[in-house]
Amino acid sequence: MAIELVAITLWLDDSALIGSGGLVGFVGLWGAWILRGLVGFAAVFVTFAWLKHKDALEPVSGEIGDSPFGWTLLAGHFGLIAVFVLLSSVLYGSSRSSLVASGWLATGIAAIALAGFAFIRPAFWLRIARITGSLWIWALAAVLLACISGNSMRSFWPWTIDLTFRLVQLLLSPFVSAMVAEPSKLLLGTPRFSVEIAPQCSGLEGGALMVAFGVIWLGLFRRECRFPHALVLLPAGVAVMFFLNSVRIALLILIGNAGGERIALGGFHSQAGWIIFNLVALGFSVAALRIPWIRNTSAPIAEAEAFENPTTTWLLPWLAILATGILAHALSADFEWFYPLRLLAAIAALLFFWRKYAELDWRIDWTAPLAGFVVFAIWIGFDRFNPPAPETMPAALAAASAPLRNFWLTSRVLSAAITVPIAEELAFRGYLMRRLVAADFDKVDPRQFTWFSLAVSSIVFGAMHGTSWLAGSAAGLGYGWLYAEAAGSATQS
Repeated sequence: MAIELVAITLWLDDSALIGSGGLVGFVGLWGAWILRGLVGFAAVFVTFAWLKHKDALEPVSGEIGDSPFGWTLLAGHFGLIAVFVLLSSVLYGSSRSSLVASGWLATGIAAIALAGFAFIRPAFWLRIARITGSLWIWALAAVLLACISGNSMRSFWPWTIDLTFRLVQLLLSPFVSAMVAEPSKLLLGTPRFSVEIAPQCSGLEGGALMVAFGVIWLGLFRRECRFPHALVLLPAGVAVMFFLNSVRIALLILIGNAGGERIALGGFHSQAGWIIFNLVALGFSVAALRIPWIRNTSAPIAEAEAFENPTTTWLLPWLAILATGILAHALSADFEWFYPLRLLAAIAALLFFWRKYAELDWRIDWTAPLAGFVVFAIWIGFDRFNPPAPETMPAALAAASAPLRNFWLTSRVLSAAITVPIAEELAFRGYLMRRLVAADFDKVDPRQFTWFSLAVSSIVFGAMHGTSWLAGSAAGLGYGWLYAEAAGSATQS
């Protein structure tokens, strides 16, 4: 479904429908937001359902895993997707009528429903709804609020962009002596580096995200919060997001003025906003449960007891690589000089759990190098049929000093040959392939894998390799089979 969603968003352009009348115009204005709302609702509902009702949902999850899969419903889903594609070509082509738009919406919603019923039968959906109670109302309200405010915020852009412009100018004044500021053009910076602050950068979208997050949090954890005191977190969160957005723009200008133009307009510009939102959301959560004036003292928060989380053991090295990758990309321009941070983060995570990993079976037999050779042959074979574009050493790396260049290349080779493969095996074979079999995956014998768990974990593994996804998926199948076979050999010996 994620692949279908990405394909739809890349293919269809709602701007072609804006200005049309009736339901067609509605699709043009709200089609993209409907998709965002569906994805947002699913993510919000699942996340908070697990946080609030984990104990009650685990038995249902086990029953769902034991129930037969709805292959007929899944076939119906793909059939409706084919009809949806046909109607999309008509609706976004020359023939635009409300009848076609109605069929387009109905077909899309029905396709989603059939996919949902294929994986989880309607009876289980009803049980989940009863267990989670009013959660779906909170999730729907938060997503509707975010979508409506996000689509309607354009009318506030002129006012908020002016405020953002003045705030960034104020933040820059202590650090910049000769400032370039043209309010009529929204141009701000220095003689060396300046930017045009677009309306989309006014900070409203970040504020809308915080409102949605805050509404859900306060609704679900209302017993732990003191009202109306806790409501102050909503405007506080929006204000902090708005202020930090201005800080982000000011830092972008300072980075560009210091000579890092490509860093400012590249990684920092694309990643800083998400980093800020995650930090503010974390601060919101901590404040709601830790500040006495906001927390409901009659419902004390129990101190967390020490416990072992097997998921962390298997996933943390891979997540550490991804997290430091975001940071390294935010600090980079057209070349990621901070790539060695990924190596250091992976080593730290592996060392932290080394005692757990030492309990694994580290014996090696002839099947491991054989599997490596087969995967190598498959990968090269795919490249022969679909040769990649020729690559040369990046100009920035070639122009660097020999010690710096050798250090970067050494870090890159060590990551590709040691830390990344270990982290990938822990995450995709050790965790995901078994987690798709049962919730208590750490108790699942690798030989108990299902074809579904092997296929899905392999496809996800392949998707992480970009344009080489097909070769990566084939490699994932081989590694998954080897993992199961190695477990069987270890048991026999």
